[in-house]
Order: sequence, then C-alpha cells, then structure tokens
Amino acid sequence: MTSVNVKLLYHYVITNLFNLCFFPLTAIVAGKAYRLTIDDLHHLYYSYLQHNLITIAPLFAFTVFGSVLYIATRPKPVYLVEYSCYLPPTHCRSSISKVMDIFYQVRKADPSRNGTCDDSSWLDFLRKIQERSGLGDETHGPEGLLQVPPRKTFAAAREETEQVIIGALENLFKNTNVNPKDIGILVVNSSMFNPTPSLSAMVVNTFKLRSNVRSFNLGGMGCSAGVIAIDLAKDLLHVHKNTYALVVSTENTTYNIYAGDNRSMMVSNCLFRVGGAAILLSNKPGDRRRSKYELVHTVRTHTGADDKSFRCVQQGDDENGKTGVSLSKDITDVAGRTVKKNIATLGPLILPLSEKLLFFVTFMGKKLFKDKIKHYYVPDFKLAIDHFCIHAGGRAVIDVLEKNLALAPIDVEASRSTLHRFGNTSSSSIWYELAYIEAKGRMKKGNKVWQIALGSGFKCNSAVWVALNNVKASTNSPWEHCIDRYPVKIDSDSGKSETRVQNGRS
Repeated sequence: MTSVNVKLLYHYVITNLFNLCFFPLTAIVAGKAYRLTIDDLHHLYYSYLQHNLITIAPLFAFTVFGSVLYIATRPKPVYLVEYSCYLPPTHCRSSISKVMDIFYQVRKADPSRNGTCDDSSWLDFLRKIQERSGLGDETHGPEGLLQVPPRKTFAAAREETEQVIIGALENLFKNTNVNPKDIGILVVNSSMFNPTPSLSAMVVNTFKLRSNVRSFNLGGMGCSAGVIAIDLAKDLLHVHKNTYALVVSTENTTYNIYAGDNRSMMVSNCLFRVGGAAILLSNKPGDRRRSKYELVHTVRTHTGADDKSFRCVQQGDDENGKTGVSLSKDITDVAGRTVKKNIATLGPLILPLSEKLLFFVTFMGKKLFKDKIKHYYVPDFKLAIDHFCIHAGGRAVIDVLEKNLALAPIDVEASRSTLHRFGNTSSSSIWYELAYIEAKGRMKKGNKVWQIALGSGFKCNSAVWVALNNVKASTNSPWEHCIDRYPVKIDSDSGKSETRVQNGRS
C-alpha cells in the first residue's frame, strides 16, 4: 500500500509539475505588477518598448499568423454521434449443446460422408474447446444453420449478413433521426463474405443513399478490420468537410462454418457467432453537443512482412478439399509481438509524463546494466485510460492482454461478458463491449476508452475515444434486458460459468 501511495504521489507531482511551478511564479509576478505605478509604466515604454518596435512588431505579426495558420490547418475533430449493435432474435439463441448439434448436422449433411457421421473423436474435441472458450448459452447462431438439414448456401449467407446490417442500421437511423441521404461516406467491412454487388452497394440500395456517396468495401482483413474502417472514415472526414460517415462492421458464419476433420480449422467454429455494428461519425461542429465521443487516436500495426505472422491465421483447403480457417501454433507469440509494437506506438501518445520517465529510466538502465535489470518497466495504462475494450477473440486473447497490461478483472469485465453473451462477433465485438460499459453506467464525461483488436495478416489496431458527456446506454442496446445478470463468474480452469451472477456487483 505504501508503494502504491508513493507512486500516486510521484504521478501527481510530475503530471502537475508545470502548475506547481507556474502558480508560485505567477504570484510573484502579480505581486511585482501590483506595486507598479504610472511613472513605472511610462519609464518601461520610453526606455525599452519605444526603441524596439521594429523587433516587437514582426514578432507579434508572426505569432498571430502562426496561430491563424495552426487553427486553419489542424485536422477537424471527428465525433461519434451514435452506434448500434445488432441483437439477433431470441429464436436464434444457441446454447453449447445446440451449437454442438449444429456441428453434427453440418458434417452429416456433407455429401462426402453419405449421410453418416459416426466419428465421435471430433465431437469430444469440439466440446472441450467449446466448454473452455468462455462462451455462454445465450450466443446466437445464423438461421440457415439452425434448420435441419442446415442451409450452408450462398443465399442463406446473404440472408444472414443482410439481416445483421439492415437491423443495425435501422436502429441507428431511428435513434439519431439522421436522413440516410445525408451520409457522405460509407465504409463496410466483412472479412469472409464479399458478394457481388458488394455489401456497401447493398446498403446504398436498401437505404437509398445519394449517388455521390463515397463508398468502400473492406474484405479479408480479419477481426481488427473494425478499427481499420474507423481509421479510413477518419481520414476521409479530414478531407471532406461538413458530412457524416457511416461505418458498418460484421462477419458471416453461415458460409464459413468448417465441416472437415482438421482440428486447427475446427477451433473457429467454437468461437464465432452472429453479430454486427453500425457507427455514425461526423465532422460537423454542431454535432459535438449531441455526440457521445470524440476520436483521439488511431494506431495501426501490421507485421505481415514476417512470414510467420502472415501465415498464422489463414484460409485454405484441408487435405480433403474442404475450406476453413487454420490457426497455427505460432499465433500466441505473433499476437504478443504485434500487440507490443502497437502499444509502443500508442504509449507515447497517451501516457502521462510520469510513466514515460519511468519507462525511459528503466530502458536506459537495462542498456547499461543488463545483468541487474531483467525487464523493461511496464507502464500503467490505467493512468491514461479509464475503460478497455479488448477484442473478444477468445478467452486466451483476453487473458494474455490482461496479464501483459497489468489490468484488473474489472478492466476486462466488458470483454469477458461480451464473449460470454455474444461470442466472438469478429470486428464488431469492441462495440458490444463499449455498449456494456455504457449499460453499467460507468462512462463519465472526460473518460477515455481504448478499443484494441487483433486480426489476420497479422494486425493489431487501436482506437482511443474520449467521452464528451456522461454517456447513457442507447435505446435498444444489446444489453438492455440482461445487463443485471452480468458479470458472470467463470471457472478459471474449465472456463464454465459457475454462477449466474457475481454477488455484490452490478
């Protein structure tokens, strides 16, 4: 406790060092100025200012010109007006046993098996993965796969994606009263399902967006594509003034469920579920008052130049010609290295001076005394960030980042709860997590929230937002009817839910 208090005192002193020095100096100057008389001011003018007007005038003009130039050229703020997370209908809820039945029916319907599916080893493997994944019994599966026999067709896949995107957008437009024709920029990201016409074209057609809308469709970019889409929209809003940008993040499970026997390709079946989010951004100054957040930073890290990173998550055919996504044994190391590079870029942008100094001192100490100092100092990001939205890619992903960032259980509560309630919804998971924090009533004015997502390639992308007001949960929030039941208590060994609600927490 003493060490904690000492560190907090150190942080306070360093953070407020300027104020601690400035105010006494200001008091001294004010005391001196108070004693000045009219004769003193005349003397100052005639003895100094009058003879140095040639120097002072250009300096003053340069200061004014520089200030005007800075104001005119600095990027305009990007506001998050509102967002909406899709909540599938209740008849699509899929318990672990129901998901296992889906796997069984999909394999049985595979023509190469001739209607038989008698190998139980794969079922035991999937059940173990499923039970340890951190997912609960209220996640959602696609309607096509819930039918018997399952519909693993292109038409069923299109239906799933259209239901998610249209459902999220209808709720977003209803909550904001924004006319779809006012949208000037559209970015849609879906990694695994990209039909023709594109999903962005589908949005334009469904909501009758204007003909000069700047639309983009991002594919094959993995679970971190949601932050990439936000970053792209931000750059476009810096160029095109006084407009709205619409970002839609989703993934398709119908068309990408794996029915083969390769275990490295089976794992994704246990994690991914139906979900999606629609986000409305604006650069209009008048939207600041009604917006929830302002975008502070986006940092993108791509380690795809390394072969191991490039191949650790890869779509392809197994030995029997069945398509799936394989996860290599190197994924944990690759993810850890990529996250460190992303944090190394983001840290200097957000960390207070006190943490930067501690890191610099230990960095130099390790260079000079390699034997005595074994590890670099890990900055305390909780001094700069109030809330964390770690991509709910799986229980292991959350565990690793919780440990590496020295976070407390409450810091990853939104991620674990989202994984349990909705599963891995790919690029949209960070928005379900933000909705969770809002539903708990924890987002206060001035709070900063860090969204961090990992994806194939291999990529780690971050977005940092600041709350413009005390943020309340949106109408029709995905947590509206279940927030009081979270967080659930998870067995640290098995991954199963031990109790429905943690007593004493809300």
